[in-house]
Amino acid sequence: MSRPPLLSEDEINESLKEIPFWTRKENQLVREIVADDFVTAIAIANSIAFVAECLDHHPDIFIYGWNKVRVTTTTHDRGGLTQLDFELAKRIENLKIIKKGAL
Repeated sequence: MSRPPLLSEDEINESLKEIPFWTRKENQLVREIVADDFVTAIAIANSIAFVAECLDHHPDIFIYGWNKVRVTTTTHDRGGLTQLDFELAKRIENLKIIKKGAL
């Protein structure tokens, strides 16, 4: 699969408006999710893994505390953010298991 090109700063800033619970940290998008309990945190991670596999774009998923999930995405082979990162973020936001709120 051909990877999309890096986004410009203007494209990144516009795309960020569509995913308000995500932040940009250098060349990555980051989302902190607080689950109700440990089992739900694991279910969120598994749901994200399924979405990522379908898109063939795999984020870093970090489970910490007993109910927190941090998702970080970047397009490694491009060295920054591409449309794939924003598409993945949108698909993650559409998961029913995730509460719509920030940490």
